[in-house]
Amino acid sequence: MAAEELPSQFDVVILGTGLTESVIAAALSRVGQNVLHLDRRNYYAGNWASFTFNGLLSWIEEYKNQQEVQITESEQVWRSLIDEGEDVVPLSSVDSSISNLEVFCYASEEEEKEEEAKGLLTSCQPMNAETVSEETAGDSTVTGDDATAADATTQNEEHKFSEPKEEQHTSDISEPSQSQEEKDSQPISSPADPPVEVEKKITYQKLVKEGRRFNIDLVSKLMYSRGALVDLLIKSNVSRYAEFKNIGRILTCRNGKVEQVPCSRADVFASKQLTVVEKRMLMKFLTFCLDFEQHPEEYKDYIEKPFRDFLKNKKLTENLQDFILHSIAMVTQQTLTEEGLKATQHFLRCLGRYGNTPFLFPLYGLGEIPQCFCRMCAVFGGIYCLRHSVQCLVVDKASNKVKAVIDTRGQKISCSHFVVEDSYIRDEQRRSTVYRQISRAVLITDRSVLPSESDQQISLVTIPPLESSAPAVRMVELCSSSMTCMPGTYLVHLTCSSSGTAQEDLAPVVSELFHVSTIPGEEPSEGAEERSKPAVLWVMYFNMRDTSALDSSSYSLPSNVHVCTGPDGSLGSDCSIKLAESVFQHILPDEEFCPPAPNPEDIIYDGDGPQAEGHGFEESVNTEAEEEGAAHEKSPSTESSEPAEMDSVTQQAPSDTTPSTEE
Repeated sequence: MAAEELPSQFDVVILGTGLTESVIAAALSRVGQNVLHLDRRNYYAGNWASFTFNGLLSWIEEYKNQQEVQITESEQVWRSLIDEGEDVVPLSSVDSSISNLEVFCYASEEEEKEEEAKGLLTSCQPMNAETVSEETAGDSTVTGDDATAADATTQNEEHKFSEPKEEQHTSDISEPSQSQEEKDSQPISSPADPPVEVEKKITYQKLVKEGRRFNIDLVSKLMYSRGALVDLLIKSNVSRYAEFKNIGRILTCRNGKVEQVPCSRADVFASKQLTVVEKRMLMKFLTFCLDFEQHPEEYKDYIEKPFRDFLKNKKLTENLQDFILHSIAMVTQQTLTEEGLKATQHFLRCLGRYGNTPFLFPLYGLGEIPQCFCRMCAVFGGIYCLRHSVQCLVVDKASNKVKAVIDTRGQKISCSHFVVEDSYIRDEQRRSTVYRQISRAVLITDRSVLPSESDQQISLVTIPPLESSAPAVRMVELCSSSMTCMPGTYLVHLTCSSSGTAQEDLAPVVSELFHVSTIPGEEPSEGAEERSKPAVLWVMYFNMRDTSALDSSSYSLPSNVHVCTGPDGSLGSDCSIKLAESVFQHILPDEEFCPPAPNPEDIIYDGDGPQAEGHGFEESVNTEAEEEGAAHEKSPSTESSEPAEMDSVTQQAPSDTTPSTEE
């Protein structure tokens, strides 16, 4: 929406489109509040965003070049809009939540020969040749700095629906996309050709050329199948806007070796890493954890002691202690016993709801989830403006409450409440400027850390501290069927609490599990141990500020300003969802938080009578093939008919996991 068309009065103005802010916007809009949702960026989701590879490169450059806008430059505009009895609270124009950003490329930077590239595309990837050319042509518009906010919004989401062939692969996860390409190539190429394609070196130019196939998250999280986020997606019907894939394996790294963690009954008895005695001990302990509250005598003496001590008291072997502490409970050495038992219980209760592990991952990346809630807000009348921010808050001196905001176009907009992302708050409005930090690394690799029969599995890997003073590291390895990387590569996310810079914290882990060449494109020597490791093609390190420990008392702001903290260091998103509900209840204490959206046929538009959102919603079961193309070609943020069409796509994926259908 153009700035000149903005109304001058809203119930709530929300600044920032991260997960917490987007959930609040959807909840408020759903119960009839008039919501204006702004973001200074040209993309949705803030630090929760997902980027194409080319988009991420542009984001890196923009982040390094951002500069603080001096207050004096716009102060004259403010003063002309401030009345007697009003005061001004300026906001920050620069996001300082990301720091220590470092990028390294280990893929060969040599350009591919045109003849070889054409030959390989023709013989081995006939179905992708057209798509690649289309994607390459569109890269400049996605990452261009001069695009309008509306164009940036559409292009940020459009890439997910521009490749119907690729989406058909994902709809049937039991048949990986890689294998389908091989099937199509068999009649054309000789039996000796496929190995040549697999072993072909992936260059940096190839990564850039296929950049739109990547969806790279700034924050790495998974969704507990019985967590607050999945419950909210089901309750609000927002789950119909997205698709999900099960996490196939939970792995751990012990003594430099990656192995699978037995976490379900079937896994325990099938495990080759455990002895018969260890299997019985583990099953007995996990059974106890499911209802440990009923047996307080078992752990009452260890309530104030570390969980590790309790595990030792249970006579569990070192092997089992590591499995439980790092891969099931996923807690630290200092975590108290009761908290460790609750974490183990939560893990076990999430097993089996949608698959063999407790976790789900949204196709196309975590950045989809905030956009889904933004879509719901827009359906119920919320107004969105990207590349549009707020310069300052107008505070009524008598009540010490915000009565209006002044945006970056100089317009004064009245509001009753103001919700803002933490990164917009200046240091002078904080009572403390000491924060925790999260260390992050994003890698593109050429193969899995633990090859298996299926190369299309998402894996969660827990890595115990390499040193006693170092933090434990969590790693998520994404395959191409998650729609986050190009075929033939894996996207790897590493996360830990910071003790130094991200590179200092995570580079030793990267060197332990992956081959990092000293010269770009260099391969390990024959027979070397490094040859068995996946090769790193590209890596980015950065630190992200973790403000999840802060609350309203941490800021010197008016009472009707609600600050939303950014992503925390945990694996799930419960902290953000609970904060969103808390802010909503503070604004509207008598309203239900995110009630279910009405059925499309019950929605009345301007008194015209009941209308369906689209015939595809009613007939999706009978006309799946006809609706599939339309669902992928449409931009998800354009029409109210989109929820219906997205739902029809979801129903076509029996092997994918759609939370709404479980309930």
